[in-house]
Amino acid sequence: MVRIHDLPHPRDCYALGLVCSIFSPYLFPYLTSGRNMFLAAAPYFQYRFQDDARILSHFQPAITSVACVTNLATTLFFNFRQSAASYPRRIVTSLILNIAVFAFLSLSTLYMREISSAGYLTFILIMVFLTSCATGLLQNGAFAFAAGFGRQEYTQAIMNGQAVSGVLPSLAQVVSVLAVPAKSQSAGEDELKIESENTATSAFFYFLTATIVSIITLVAVFPLIRRHKNVLLSRVSISHDSEDGEQPKHKAVSQITLLKKLHWHAIAIFLCFAITMFFPVFTQKIVSVRDQTSAPRLFQPDAFIGLGFLFWNSSDLLGRTLAALPNPLKRQPLGLFIFSLLRIGFVPLYFLCNIQNNGAIINSDTFYLFIVQGGFGVTNGLLASYSMTQSIESVAEGEREAAGSFMVVNLMAGLMVGSLMSFTVAGVS
Repeated sequence: MVRIHDLPHPRDCYALGLVCSIFSPYLFPYLTSGRNMFLAAAPYFQYRFQDDARILSHFQPAITSVACVTNLATTLFFNFRQSAASYPRRIVTSLILNIAVFAFLSLSTLYMREISSAGYLTFILIMVFLTSCATGLLQNGAFAFAAGFGRQEYTQAIMNGQAVSGVLPSLAQVVSVLAVPAKSQSAGEDELKIESENTATSAFFYFLTATIVSIITLVAVFPLIRRHKNVLLSRVSISHDSEDGEQPKHKAVSQITLLKKLHWHAIAIFLCFAITMFFPVFTQKIVSVRDQTSAPRLFQPDAFIGLGFLFWNSSDLLGRTLAALPNPLKRQPLGLFIFSLLRIGFVPLYFLCNIQNNGAIINSDTFYLFIVQGGFGVTNGLLASYSMTQSIESVAEGEREAAGSFMVVNLMAGLMVGSLMSFTVAGVS
């Protein structure tokens, strides 16, 4: 039997979910709110690539392609390596890799300033490849790790932690914009030079902060790993043939078996994130309906776009929090699938808003922020949490870790397909 005091507190998995999403590169092609590490550094990359118009216009799609393909491929690879998997080791390895990547990115802002745009783009794409591998490893390890405890609240904590990682950077983005006056329309050469230097300095501290956070997380995760080991040792016998010579061997579960048991959950999580990936395309282009010449700072484009992301991320967090409450959908897999299909109705609502200041059909910022962004975010949080937590309860105890990994594959596939499909509306104006 597993003793209660051997089990970790759900807040430990909450923290793991936070770091799991902070370093996930699957959303950076669009999110100007700073949710993703690479996107938040986009102004610096634009500064570095300003002497090559071709690279300047294509570096984000290039990063997107490398990240999406690598992320899904890594997740699939580790999903098929179950029997001897050490999920704690995968988490630790991913964090070490992230530390190395962000340390190199920090140094690049100091010592690679004279490199050509093509050379720096190559370096960035290598870093994206490595951090995408780390993300796939971390997502696979974290969800399987939490699922192994066999308690819904741990997977729920992972989901909530991911949502928090979207809210905090979005809030920081809005605050940072409001903290400085609007840019002058006629900046002199000296002012531009100072601004470029400030951009490089900001990028250095940004990547340095990511490095420090990774190190802190790596240290903090070891007590959780010890608790996890105690739980496993209470359930199964020790095998000396596993990856680290100490962890028990995991039961290998066929993907077909998991698909038969979790097909509605898998389709629901896939559709959830595929449809969700349309919102960043619109959010970065929708501005306030107020007169931009006299509107308060918060309603000017650079702050309002960040506000839009903040509303969506906060609503997503609210939805994941509400998912812990009793709800009929919790035990209705087919209902989850239907719910996921209905969410596509939010996409046309964006066309009713003020896209690129061309006028809104519904002339209301309240409609955009609360109904469109808020509704889309809440439903994403609810559906994502329901799908992930229910899947753990729908399989046998020995299949839980494999189920967690299986669901992550479908989540990643949804993100990749959604990001590619979103290019169909990327030119909307």
